Amino acid sequence: MFLGAMAGILGTGAGGLLLSVVRRPKGWLLSFLLAFSAGIMLAVVFQDLILEALALGGLTITLLGVALGVAALFFMTLTVGEKRLSSTGLIKTGLLLGFGIALHNLPEGLAIGAGYFASQDLGLSLALALCVHNIPEGMAMAAPLLAGGYDRTQAVLLTILAGVPMGIGALAGGLLGTLSQRTLAGVLGFAAGAMLFLVFHELLPEAQDGTHHIAATFGAITGTFVGLIFLVLV
Repeated sequence: MFLGAMAGILGTGAGGLLLSVVRRPKGWLLSFLLAFSAGIMLAVVFQDLILEALALGGLTITLLGVALGVAALFFMTLTVGEKRLSSTGLIKTGLLLGFGIALHNLPEGLAIGAGYFASQDLGLSLALALCVHNIPEGMAMAAPLLAGGYDRTQAVLLTILAGVPMGIGALAGGLLGTLSQRTLAGVLGFAAGAMLFLVFHELLPEAQDGTHHIAATFGAITGTFVGLIFLVLV
């Protein structure tokens, strides 16, 4: 549990810390960072979550998980209401994004726990890889929180909190050994659907709403590149 928690906390926390050097972004920088977050999330969804879910459970389970994730976030946004381009709206986006990241971290923690159960070396290598792997996700979460008015400490603490479920998953994985591949595929698909909804309903519309369309476009492209680099190299 400690190994998984440290991997999650240090990974997302480091990403939040990297973004915390930026004070409350405005204008073109706000558009760039929101789209940058969206680009990172798209890389995570299509280069990581969807591929893993397909490999574990096949197309039907993956699509079902994605659909449930989209539906869950849709009804959640109906509950909290629409507040775009305001401090409250940006904070809501950051918190919902943290929810999606936390969902993603739970099955990754299961992998660490199951790997450690099989071999300490395997568990340690998985934890290290996933720790670095979580850095761009922490960056993506921190951007709207900082833009919404949270100070650096608050933003970093919340990104750290999003990594905690990895420790819970690691404990469960160590105790149970493993869960069924179809269950893991469904959870990964659910997380992917939640993130996709946030990207297309929250991050990109907010980034493009204004006069800084070019900054938003290049922010999304840059975020996708950064996400792919982290995911492929780690």
